[in-house]
Amino acid sequence: MIKMYGIKNCDTIKKAQKFLTAQGVEFEFIDFRQTPISEQTLKGFVDGVGWDKLINKRSTTYRNLNDNEKQNISLALTLKNPTLIKRPVLVTGSDIKIGFSEKLYQNLI
Repeated sequence: MIKMYGIKNCDTIKKAQKFLTAQGVEFEFIDFRQTPISEQTLKGFVDGVGWDKLINKRSTTYRNLNDNEKQNISLALTLKNPTLIKRPVLVTGSDIKIGFSEKLYQNLI
């Protein structure tokens, strides 16, 4: 089962959901504002793609961090501020995709 992590009012999430639905791809959506992700899940994301790909450095949340926090992104900081995570995070088995593009999602069809 494909799992999509993000927040429901994110435009990129809406585009990704619309694309997958139009292609007939079933997925489970997890809004990490309503259902916070576990430390183990976040660690899996980090191990799978690394902090550089996972953290959205253009987000308001990131820009509001102080310099020390920006230099020391941690599991605890990210769990406290889940909007630091670039969206969507799509998990298919052992594969993790960050962000959305039709090209990136083509192999799901």
